[in-house]
Amino acid sequence: MSQKQEIKLFEKWSFDEIKVENPGIKDYISLKPVYVPHSMGRHEHGRFRKAEVNIVERFLNNLMRPGTTAGKKARAINVLRNAFEIIHLRTGQNPIQILVSAVENSAPCEDTTRIGYGGVTYHMAVDISPQRRVDLALRFLSEGARKATLRNPRPLEEWLAEELILAANSDSKSKAVAKRHELERVARSSR
Repeated sequence: MSQKQEIKLFEKWSFDEIKVENPGIKDYISLKPVYVPHSMGRHEHGRFRKAEVNIVERFLNNLMRPGTTAGKKARAINVLRNAFEIIHLRTGQNPIQILVSAVENSAPCEDTTRIGYGGVTYHMAVDISPQRRVDLALRFLSEGARKATLRNPRPLEEWLAEELILAANSDSKSKAVAKRHELERVARSSR
């Protein structure tokens, strides 16, 4: 009798006990188990199919922005694997849960849009769709870690681990959480 083997990320981290606390974005954080976060873009031809892509891979794709990791997925995978090891050593928790908590805590609820009436434009507060909330959170997290590495000898792995841990704890030292609070403050002032 053969037992069904559990699929673990990088053959270490299980997706079983991961919980998404925020019901608003629960449907847009995919926790489908994968060994390696690389779907080769199978989602790109359908509308809203990126919601079906594993959240770890979506974060990984955000790390590959212009710069040293642009388009280098193998390098980005290694950076993320090392960052997850650092997160596990520092917190003792599953790094996937830390990533999910960081996304929840850095996803803004409100933004502003420009409205124009007769040549006069002003900003108006609007609610953000759940898909965009997750997209913005992933972008804020990756930008915060990448900008911290500029002119700094510490490697990207350490900054990434630190940014995820701070954001998971909803600490205002996290650049992603600070960016969320800034967006929501501007939206509140333009109501």
